[in-house]
Amino acid sequence: MRYVCKKTGILIITLILVSLLAFLAFQVIPGDPTTKLLGTEYTPERAEALREELGLNRPVFVRYWEWLTGFVTGDMGMSYSYAMDVRDVLHGKVAVTAVLAIISWIIVVGVSIPLGIAMARYQSGRFDRVGVAMNQVFMAIPSFFLGILFTYIFGLVLKWFTPGKFIPFSESFWGCIGYMIFPAIAISIPKIAKVAKLLRSSILHEMGLDYVRTAYSHGNSRWMVIRIHVLRNALLPVVTYLAMSLADIVASSIIVEQVFALPGLGRLLVTSISNRDFPVALCIVVIIAFVVVFMNYLADIVTQYIDPRVRLD
Repeated sequence: MRYVCKKTGILIITLILVSLLAFLAFQVIPGDPTTKLLGTEYTPERAEALREELGLNRPVFVRYWEWLTGFVTGDMGMSYSYAMDVRDVLHGKVAVTAVLAIISWIIVVGVSIPLGIAMARYQSGRFDRVGVAMNQVFMAIPSFFLGILFTYIFGLVLKWFTPGKFIPFSESFWGCIGYMIFPAIAISIPKIAKVAKLLRSSILHEMGLDYVRTAYSHGNSRWMVIRIHVLRNALLPVVTYLAMSLADIVASSIIVEQVFALPGLGRLLVTSISNRDFPVALCIVVIIAFVVVFMNYLADIVTQYIDPRVRLD
């Protein structure tokens, strides 16, 4: 319980610091929101009046405290560009990014674990050598570049989907999922390579320990030793990494959304920063930070319950 309380405290402090740094960063970004909002009607007098109306003339830390207390209670503020509640602006965008990240994560788990086990089982064989070589290649390729390749090959050449023609959930759930498959695969391929390599290394490390020699002495085959004795211990670092990788997948989703023209948080973040719509951009940054920090927190908690040694520490 003490371990969980300690990690929860670190989680809260980290989120507050991230939100403060993000808030301060948006204050020093070149460009005045009033310039974008007023457009051709800009005059110094109107700009000053609008700054007063938006509360931009008040001290920075006063505005941050008001924003933080409002955010905690569910009030995310008003969007400068859309003249509506930020929560309404984010409505639907969060769902697109979340579904894309979940599909990608499921693909990573479903492919990487069997692949890593197979590579370890057939160590030094042809399958293992090819797998190791492919892993090195795919780990080095960014997800957005794979997204560009997929858009060209499967969208423009093979015409398996129409680039930029996203199908909303409201029109067709399966049509929406079908459009997301290609960006999800682009996101998941580098992660699959990392997880498979990690699991293979973890299994091979366990195979060199004394309890494995004892298992062999009882007449077990290599596959039986891996399946019955080794896999549970070898999966511990992989489970931890998979929990943390969901945060990485969310971050990759933000980028890949730009390639496939998905109406998620990524496009909204870029648009909001360009339009100096800082309330929207700040909320998106905090949401992403929360996912990253929370998944690391969850990974620590899961590890603590799986591995008794962490509890003792």
